[in-house]
Amino acid sequence: MLSYFLNRALAMILSLAVASVVIFCLIEVIPGDPASFMLGLNATDEAVANLRAELGLDGGLLPRYLAWVGGMVQGDFGLSYTYRVPVADLIQDRLAVSLPLAIYALILSTALAIPVGVLAAAKRGAWPDLRVMAAAQIGIAIPNFWFAMLLVLLFAIQLQWVSAGGFAGWDSFGAGLASLTLPAFALALPQAAILARVLRSALLETLEQDYIRTARAKGLSRRQTLWRHALRNAGIPVMTILGLQFSFLLAGAIIIENVFFLPGLGRLIFQGITQRDLIVVESVTMLLVFAVILVTFLVDLAYAALDPRLRR
Repeated sequence: MLSYFLNRALAMILSLAVASVVIFCLIEVIPGDPASFMLGLNATDEAVANLRAELGLDGGLLPRYLAWVGGMVQGDFGLSYTYRVPVADLIQDRLAVSLPLAIYALILSTALAIPVGVLAAAKRGAWPDLRVMAAAQIGIAIPNFWFAMLLVLLFAIQLQWVSAGGFAGWDSFGAGLASLTLPAFALALPQAAILARVLRSALLETLEQDYIRTARAKGLSRRQTLWRHALRNAGIPVMTILGLQFSFLLAGAIIIENVFFLPGLGRLIFQGITQRDLIVVESVTMLLVFAVILVTFLVDLAYAALDPRLRR
């Protein structure tokens, strides 16, 4: 188990190193100079050169890359070109929105998908199964931003139960959670549909195994066999999807955050791109890549916890 852990940790470190090189190189070759963009079309060459020196853009790519990576290792993501504040402070403020939103949406999608997927597997070929799979197909096909606008029209404009957008902050936990409820549902529906289909397929495959028939022969009911044995053994593909979904919910909620005017990481990246704030884009993107790789690493460890065979 220790060797398994060390191998996965080494792979994670190498992945982060490669990702940092790719992110830095791709963003640096994007056309457009941040200093020229900030000063406007009428800026003189001398003013542009002075601002480039102030922002640290006049050095070579390798020294700038090493300084960026060395700063991140120490928790220093640099200074934002536009806001002139530490990028770490911007990330901390925006992460207080994006991380709870991702967790909230993942909890909702899991709470919806597990009973629905188990029901579909237990009633294979019957009307409950057909209805569940039809609803899941519709959920996968509906774009989450379109579903988000429908939620706003119904619950914010017509029923006026919640606000149409914005974030109330965490001074009041209830108000902050209410601000994230509609965005979380908009993100959770497609993910719940995907997870329900994967769980149903994994359960149906598991129910065909010999040990399931042995459990039934010992006198366990189909329901007991399903919940005690099949569900846990079907957990590996479900854990894979959950890991991917959390990464997507954390990194891929840019459109939803713009629909609901949420000050999250997605909007921060979008604003950084439009303002040519390269250090913000690089640092936030690297943080999201780290989150994806870390979640994948934790999922790998969860595999070994669910299936003892993988520990060998």
